[in-house]
Amino acid sequence: MIVMNIIKETQSICPECLKILPATIFEGDNKVWIKKTCHEHGEFLDLYWGDYEMYKKAMKFAHGGKGIDNPNVELKSPCPMNCGLCKMHTSHTALGNIVVTNRCDLQCFYCFFYAKAMGYVYEPSLEQIRKMLRLMREEKPVRTNAVQLSGGEPLMREDIIDIIKIAKEEGYDHVQLNTNGIRLSKSLEFAKKIREAGVNTIYLSFDGTTPETNPKNHWEIPKILENLRKADIRAVLVPTVINTVNDHDVGNILRFGLKNLDVVSGVNYQPVSLVGRITKADVKKFRITIPDVIKKIEEQTSEMVSREDWYPVPFVTPITHFFEALTSTPKYELTAHPACGMGTYLFLDGDKTIPLPRFFDVEGFMEFLEELSKQAKGITGKVYTSVKILTKLSSFVNKEKQPKDLNIAKILFNILRYGDYNALGKLHHKALFVGMMHFMDLWNYDIERVKKCCIHYAQPDGRIVPFCAFNVIPQWYRDAIQEKFGMSFEEWTKKTGKGIEDDIYNRNIKELESDPIYKKTYESFR
Repeated sequence: MIVMNIIKETQSICPECLKILPATIFEGDNKVWIKKTCHEHGEFLDLYWGDYEMYKKAMKFAHGGKGIDNPNVELKSPCPMNCGLCKMHTSHTALGNIVVTNRCDLQCFYCFFYAKAMGYVYEPSLEQIRKMLRLMREEKPVRTNAVQLSGGEPLMREDIIDIIKIAKEEGYDHVQLNTNGIRLSKSLEFAKKIREAGVNTIYLSFDGTTPETNPKNHWEIPKILENLRKADIRAVLVPTVINTVNDHDVGNILRFGLKNLDVVSGVNYQPVSLVGRITKADVKKFRITIPDVIKKIEEQTSEMVSREDWYPVPFVTPITHFFEALTSTPKYELTAHPACGMGTYLFLDGDKTIPLPRFFDVEGFMEFLEELSKQAKGITGKVYTSVKILTKLSSFVNKEKQPKDLNIAKILFNILRYGDYNALGKLHHKALFVGMMHFMDLWNYDIERVKKCCIHYAQPDGRIVPFCAFNVIPQWYRDAIQEKFGMSFEEWTKKTGKGIEDDIYNRNIKELESDPIYKKTYESFR
């Protein structure tokens, strides 16, 4: 029996009837748990974070957000019963999502949704997509500047190039495609068109380095990466990590990203959210949390990356405060709940991999920026600040441990000096970003996290809905909205001349494995 050391009280949801329930977050056995009781359906206990010490470190950097000046909905019901973004929501949209289709060419068992399971096709028109993109650009006090085109599989849409161009027309600096990449594996010309239209990043599903851990697109990955290289598009590898399925391969996934650093800018692990086609009986078997994955990476890489190298998403808010002080205007700010995600940067030094915190005092640097933001006011403050940063930055660097061909102080100075997307991009071309994002499900649901969510979905009905409301309570949000704006399979066939079964992809494994590119890509992971 777990001995409870109560950390805090919060609110959650009954996984059976969706009633809002009081919940307790507590420490037990050096892990963090969430417990709630429904009078009708009994007690629910689930793992919240797999390591209490890491939880304490993450919570030190919790930070309140700006809120929304122009909410989508009136405040009529308790959170999360009335999403869009309301006055209770404390984070602006850091990454906006547009679902361009619920069709997919695969049928992964842990998927949030796809057309065949839903029973209808949802594909908003170009006009609806433009309105959704514009809705997020009109958000105050901070306009949404980054959008992800998602699905289903967004590359199922024949007009995806037009959609990308619309996003650029509406002023988005960062446009990324969330895809399994199968269509990209078939055509270099198509990859080039994606790049020319304005895509910055391919957010590429990649669940492991073997056919067993990544049956989704293992055979296509080599050709995908080759075409992205030739088209000059960088990818972020996105493994959905499932306990007992591919958790033993997380170290190799990281090595794979480092091996392909010329085309891979990041690896963003996602401990599985137990929704979609996963049953209640599988929850205990498949559950894995952010600290569990971090520990497995530490073990499987012989501490090449250790638990001390990771920091939560809101750790970087002093950078925002610095730019706000210089410009006297609200700026992009990552104020997600600390339990939502963590990250670090890795640099290569010959055949060695060095995490940023090993040679750069990241905590000291953030404290310096926070203090500096209080002094940087007006033109005089800007001049003073530039001089002070230039003279101070080197003091945070351990030059003996810094990679030989890297000048991190210069890179950071240029980011702070220019403060634009291109300056930040130069850091990502020198390093591999490694992230961890754990979306909730009904068993570990913490309403406090929903209020701070910074990854949102724009809807054709004029609302912007937080991720863990949209996907975790689909009967209120995703499915209800998409069915309203969708069409039956019969209507789809009449409109397109195609059946929904025509979407399913069938691969020739022998042919793909015989390609020299396949063998070269995986030669060190057998």
